[in-house]
Amino acid sequence: MTWIQTANGRKFDLLSPKPEDVDVYDIAHALSNICRFQGHCKWFYSVAQHSVHVAELVSTPYKLDALLHDAGEAYYGDITRPQKAIWHQATQGNYTAWLKRIDSVIAMALHLSMPMSDCVKYADDIMLATEARDLMGPPPEPWVAMPPPRLLPIVPWTPTIAFQQFVLLYEELNEW
Repeated sequence: MTWIQTANGRKFDLLSPKPEDVDVYDIAHALSNICRFQGHCKWFYSVAQHSVHVAELVSTPYKLDALLHDAGEAYYGDITRPQKAIWHQATQGNYTAWLKRIDSVIAMALHLSMPMSDCVKYADDIMLATEARDLMGPPPEPWVAMPPPRLLPIVPWTPTIAFQQFVLLYEELNEW
């Protein structure tokens, strides 16, 4: 078996994903229930909330891409940057190719830009710095270089609120 069942009862084949199997409400549901940093933060903080905050940091033409920049995690989970690097090396790039295949199908289904724009990557890094400051304990050693965090501190949302805010922003962006 190479497929998962989504919250809305869809079949999503992890080895042969199809655009018609991608549903933004499945994505919103899953991301609102997935904790950032694989749960290694002081409080529950969802990937959906992170995605909304990344979208808040970019200009309008990039907001949809920013909101959905981690959409693949709805299907393959939140994978930390260090893990991605290790798995890429251990599988000689096959792991990265698999992630990119899923991300490409999502981009096709939801009309997103591939690859991710530099401004979305930078906003993602700003949120990473903010999350490190607000949600993590003191680091045992310095993290990778990051831009300064945003000034506004993070107040974690419940999964229900994260889902609602994600969907609200998605629907607002699709009205244009």
